[in-house]
Amino acid sequence: MKVENLSIGFSQYFRGTQKRVIQPIANLHVEIEEGEIVAVVGASGSGKSLLAHAILGILPTNAICSGSMMYRGEELTKKRKEELRGREISFIPQSVNYLDPLMPVGKQVQIGLAKQRAQERQNRLFAHYGLKESDGRLYPHELSGGMLRRVLFATSVREGVKLVIADEPTPGIHPQALAEILKQLQQFAREGAGVMLITHDIMSALAIADRVAVIKDGQTIELSPVSAFSGTGEQLQTDYARELWRALPQNDFACQELRWEA
Repeated sequence: MKVENLSIGFSQYFRGTQKRVIQPIANLHVEIEEGEIVAVVGASGSGKSLLAHAILGILPTNAICSGSMMYRGEELTKKRKEELRGREISFIPQSVNYLDPLMPVGKQVQIGLAKQRAQERQNRLFAHYGLKESDGRLYPHELSGGMLRRVLFATSVREGVKLVIADEPTPGIHPQALAEILKQLQQFAREGAGVMLITHDIMSALAIADRVAVIKDGQTIELSPVSAFSGTGEQLQTDYARELWRALPQNDFACQELRWEA
């Protein structure tokens, strides 16, 4: 997957009939090779989730996009996004509101699976992510936030996936489940899929990623190997990336002025 010079704007009406375009993303780029995990990090509102939604083709109707998106050497057109979404391109969303509140979560995991083995596959996925078989009969409002995130992950695990986009899949997850989720992302990569991990959890990202894309104000300001995030960050290319790294608790909050979402 290769994204170049991506810009996203939203047309809005104000003061009655006057129209304007707000542009939260300009000149954003990222590239993911087969079998590679790229972590996308940045402050809240920097455009990370918009990047994912643009690739998937699920931006609202007032969105205006420009730039280039190539998937496996071919342009990722609107029609191609629709054909690949949920099949070759899998999405693990940030919000549990993506789940249908009127359908048991087990049935939601089974969507898109072969009917003759959907129940068996769902049971195995639930066991893998620390969920009980009986949890599949519950509705989203009957599960905890952490359990719902694990259900979201289970809905996105499909055979034949070539690109996985995980948007903040780890908040609210207990350590054992977190380890399983990171292990699953690594397994996707080992099987040849590219993985985009959008996250604020830099340490978890560094544990499994090959490269890190740093996003600021809708632009990619740095794309560096994980090895650059070490020491005092002297191998990083930008001051912002170095401040992100040094502001972590593991680095004694060396930069106190940087605003960063926990």
